[in-house]
Amino acid sequence: MDDFYLYFSTGWHHIISVDALDHILFVVALASIYLIQNWRQLLVLVTAFTIGHSLTLALSVNDVIRFNQQWVEFLIPCTILLTAIYNFTVAKVDRSTLHWNYLLALLFGLIHGMGFANSIRFMLSKKQGIALPLLSFNVGLEVGQIAVVVLILALSYVVVNKLKLRQQWWTVGLSALAFVLALQMAAERIGGLF
Repeated sequence: MDDFYLYFSTGWHHIISVDALDHILFVVALASIYLIQNWRQLLVLVTAFTIGHSLTLALSVNDVIRFNQQWVEFLIPCTILLTAIYNFTVAKVDRSTLHWNYLLALLFGLIHGMGFANSIRFMLSKKQGIALPLLSFNVGLEVGQIAVVVLILALSYVVVNKLKLRQQWWTVGLSALAFVLALQMAAERIGGLF
């Protein structure tokens, strides 16, 4: 049970931490087009991101794939930038929006998983199985993402339903905030590539 808690806690802190601003911004950008009545679709979306993240972690921990960490650290804010840009073009959430969002969340989850792959590989001992650590890490990650989503949905409810701000302005505002911060991160990290 100690191992489960250790990796659960690591997954939780991978999202809920000052050092995890890039991951929080991605979830914020991903969730910004949804309102509280869309919580089921958003939950599936966040789970798609976790699946992509988990797949990359599993492949990396098993030494099937390896990544240049500087490129990964640069690509992570790029996923936020692309998600924010996509949000600027979405007029309303419908079936086609959901399909594109699921695909983007899954693909971008693969990239975000690369960002933590080296760390979790070093945490595992050579004799240790990976099933329980990866499961507990991903459960912690999912719970952390759901906490961020609940906060965003609660804020959107207050801002859109109670303060009567148009949903489009809410989406644009959150996406613009994520875009600006991600652009700054990408600019800071691009120097490490060359």
